[in-house]
Amino acid sequence: MSEPQGKAAPAAEAGPPPSAPEAEPPRSVRVVLLALMIAMLLAMLDNMIIGTAMPTIVGELGGLAHLSWVVTAYTLATAASTPIWGKLGDLYGRKGTFLTSIVIFLIGSALSGMAQDMGQLIGFRAVQGLGAGGLMVGVMAIIGDLIPPRERGKYQGMMAGVMALAMIGGPLVGGTITDHWGWRWSFYINLPLGAVALAMVTAVLHLPKRDRDHRPRVDYLGAALLTVGITAIVLVTTWGGTEYAWGSSVIVGLSVLGVVTLAGFLHVQTRAPEPIMPLHIFRSRNFTLMSVIGFLTGFVMFGATLFLPLYQQSVQGASATNSGLLLLPMLLSMMVVSLFAGRVTTNTGKYKVFPIAGGALMVAGLFLLAQMDTETSRLTSGLYMAVLGAGMGFLMQITMLVAQNSVEMKDMGVASSSTTLFRTLGSSFGVAIMGALFTGRVQDEMAARGGSAVTQQSAQLDAASLAKLPEQVREAYQIAVSSGTHIAFLVGAAVAVLGFVAAFFVKEVPLKGAGPQPAPGREDQEEVRLADTAV
Repeated sequence: MSEPQGKAAPAAEAGPPPSAPEAEPPRSVRVVLLALMIAMLLAMLDNMIIGTAMPTIVGELGGLAHLSWVVTAYTLATAASTPIWGKLGDLYGRKGTFLTSIVIFLIGSALSGMAQDMGQLIGFRAVQGLGAGGLMVGVMAIIGDLIPPRERGKYQGMMAGVMALAMIGGPLVGGTITDHWGWRWSFYINLPLGAVALAMVTAVLHLPKRDRDHRPRVDYLGAALLTVGITAIVLVTTWGGTEYAWGSSVIVGLSVLGVVTLAGFLHVQTRAPEPIMPLHIFRSRNFTLMSVIGFLTGFVMFGATLFLPLYQQSVQGASATNSGLLLLPMLLSMMVVSLFAGRVTTNTGKYKVFPIAGGALMVAGLFLLAQMDTETSRLTSGLYMAVLGAGMGFLMQITMLVAQNSVEMKDMGVASSSTTLFRTLGSSFGVAIMGALFTGRVQDEMAARGGSAVTQQSAQLDAASLAKLPEQVREAYQIAVSSGTHIAFLVGAAVAVLGFVAAFFVKEVPLKGAGPQPAPGREDQEEVRLADTAV
């Protein structure tokens, strides 16, 4: 297969000059990277903006009972389509599938802005989610095509910075747009940004065509089984303990459906000519470990972003309006450390230390957060969040980098989509498990203190509802929330220990792209062979 970007990849691989890792990419590549950052921002920003606009949307469209589906439809469509987009990019070319995903996302955005009732909005959000799945995978896979692994770390670190920016700025942007332009512009704002990304990618991105000896056949059965399986699992983690009891027939039925369809999917993957998720990529120890670490990182990260603002609003009296700013210490730390790790990886080609350091800091940060109570100051909680953010910064993009370095170029799309999928599934499990523990502990504490009626419907109260409570009940609720966050973060720390242990088993396979490479040991031959073909 021809190399990405014409002569760029061979020049990087030859790499005798020591300065090769620091060489500036061609202007066309820089323009493409800017377009990719815009696309990543679109995918990450959307849910953050919509969350702030939801009260206004419900006020105009009604349908409060179906409110959760506005987010769930988007999440489901994104998770289910992610591996399919990755495989389509491998089969038919990265550029065409990426442009298609942008167009679908923009169509979904425009339709969502024009929705006349909650049913339409939920359906159009699903269309948006289909496109978003391709955006996330396309960005990472195109970086994998354009940039040699040795240089890839610093650019994927920039993507982590975009993610942090979206999480910080999303609620603020959403609130401003909703207040001044109306909630429909929360969707319409995607159109000019998406159009810019679409034009830049169309004009500047040039990737090699896929030279295949046969007409590619899409694994439709595998795609269908995987879609059903992922949908069932996400619904179990979304509905369990909230919409339905964990032991209800709905949750049990969905759990059985998920297990059966995913088992069927694995069987189909062993027989399909072009499997959606070829199982041979898991023969690489590093790829399998990165999938596990990515799952655990998603588990911890999204659980933390759910409960930290809740704790600060309920216990520390912070305003919900600035909810994005509440996470600033964690997200800034994550962004700075991710950029640092990417730069060091580019300069040295070394990366094993980062998953280990990241795992240790995640465990420490979560354990510290588990110690928070009603007396903890904002400064102290901010320092604890910074420790957790540093741990996630070491892990967020290194997992993608090592996963991509562990497969052949022809599997770059499925490697990127699989890593993204495991992180998404981890976030679903993290929110569900930590949420169930939090809710159970809050309700138990309130029942013990005679305030169970307050949390009969939900363990989460907004600032306005909290202010209306009698002082004694409010203090009881704050103690209950502190107890709930304690158990949630303690479980998160226990889960993070698994990621810390897994990091020690990562093999430091040389990243290709610049400088002389050390001769691999005998046991590393298979890993190095895969890394060689990935450039």
